[in-house]
Amino acid sequence: MKSMNLTYWIITGLLSALMLLGSVPDLLMNPDAVALFAQLGYPAYLLPFLGAAKIAGVAAILIPGFPRIKEWAYAGLTFDLAGAMYSTISVGDPAGGWLLFLIGFALIAGSYILHHRRQKASTSGSAKYTGAF
Repeated sequence: MKSMNLTYWIITGLLSALMLLGSVPDLLMNPDAVALFAQLGYPAYLLPFLGAAKIAGVAAILIPGFPRIKEWAYAGLTFDLAGAMYSTISVGDPAGGWLLFLIGFALIAGSYILHHRRQKASTSGSAKYTGAF
């Protein structure tokens, strides 16, 4: 259980760092982020919304409890990454840029799977025998 917790926190920390590093330029409407959005064909006013949504998703994943919100956060981060990857493919960006997306998907999947394994291990370990059938 201890190594699973360590692995979970390493993967979740890397996922959080990746998403937070991507959200800050969006939230601040960095000129490079605005230019990238223009290249993809999206309006700049979406940037702060997406930046704030990513930050909220990372917070939901990191804060203990709230299992339903955590599920939605994992889904939202996956949709964000899938939309970004689809957009870059659609405008003809080279396949070499897909590596960051694939790393992001791997981090999301790893964090999500380990989150559920940790939940299952903690609930099965805390179950007590009552003697009743």
